[in-house]
Amino acid sequence: MSRLRSRNYPLLSAAAVISQLGSQGALIASAFAVLSTGGTAGDVGLVATARTVPMVLFVLVGGALADRIPRHRVMVAANALNFASQGTFGALVLLGHAPLWQMAALSALGGTGQALFGPANEGLLLSSVDPARAGRAFAVYRMAVNGATIGGAAAGGALVAWLGPGWVLVVDAGTFLVSGALRSFLDLSHVPARAPGAGVLADLRDGWREFVSRPWLWAIVAQFSVVNAVMVAGEAVYGPLVARDHYGGAGPWGVANAAFGAGTLLGAFVMTRWQPRRMLLAGTLGIFPFALPLAALAVPVSAALLTAAMFVAGASVEVFGVGWMTAMHQEIPEEKLSRVSSYDWLGSMALVPVATALAGPAQGAFGRSASLWGAAALAVLLTVAVLFVGDVRTIRRREPASPVDAAKAAASGADGPAATAADSV
Repeated sequence: MSRLRSRNYPLLSAAAVISQLGSQGALIASAFAVLSTGGTAGDVGLVATARTVPMVLFVLVGGALADRIPRHRVMVAANALNFASQGTFGALVLLGHAPLWQMAALSALGGTGQALFGPANEGLLLSSVDPARAGRAFAVYRMAVNGATIGGAAAGGALVAWLGPGWVLVVDAGTFLVSGALRSFLDLSHVPARAPGAGVLADLRDGWREFVSRPWLWAIVAQFSVVNAVMVAGEAVYGPLVARDHYGGAGPWGVANAAFGAGTLLGAFVMTRWQPRRMLLAGTLGIFPFALPLAALAVPVSAALLTAAMFVAGASVEVFGVGWMTAMHQEIPEEKLSRVSSYDWLGSMALVPVATALAGPAQGAFGRSASLWGAAALAVLLTVAVLFVGDVRTIRRREPASPVDAAKAAASGADGPAATAADSV
């Protein structure tokens, strides 16, 4: 079983890096594809929204499907859908016939594929690592994906300028083809057979009961539904405006965003060495630096201090991210991982469009600085509130049982933490 898990983990990691390299470039390419056809900034936003809405609408269905049928089949099917949508998008751009409604429709298909893929990928990744090495494995995975995010954005920008957006979209389609092929080799023979269910809606209700029965889980997801939203609004809407008015243009803002990416790499590297016993407490404490970039933009501080704030925030997100994945791996039953992950995904995404839409009106009503200070205060206050949830402070990383202890637990029918850890090896 350890052999199977060690086989799945590198396949999942390699596939994630390949698809992330293409996807980051495609985000840039899709915007320039719209502009190249004479589209406006509003048209760019429409195509981006067309991708986001299906992700919110279908992510719960994706979680239910991934816990009902083999997860790698859901992932390969989602990759095939993304391959077809991105390939068609790129072909239309290259042929010089890409009406806005078609670009929006293809973007929506891509978002649907991501909604189906995300919970399946998270559930399979969480179930594919040995408990003894879970924290380090998740940290290495996140470090690899973060590196691909930075590299993909840099390469994507250069390739859009060199080859044009159409070819970058075609390359992205190719990365989905390659990553889907890799995922087809995943081995799920270690996963227990699923019992027949009563239907997708029944599965979703069961996942919801699992979700709300754990205060640490729903409290942190509720916290992040707001924290993610204000962070994205601050950085996507207010950040460029502050850069234009106070830093002389996009250059310093680009450097600050690069520093955030570098911080994520450092944070993930640190988490390969550090395995806090109370991983949720350490992760939640790591959320406080998220408010630093918002506060830095609110002042605004010098470009150097903003860059430092972004770097620290990037590092801190990995302290939380690794702790969160470790807790999910340890505490959630394997057969419900994707459904529970889908509620996490939904909470993380649902308020982002609302926050970005309200950022402009909020600036008009309260001023940019006050809006940014309000966003920073929300992030801090919600993090303080989560610390009052007992399980967040007390859940500890369990050490895997030794083979001797596991054998004793199995013989006695024990159902305590040692037996649970042994069962998951």
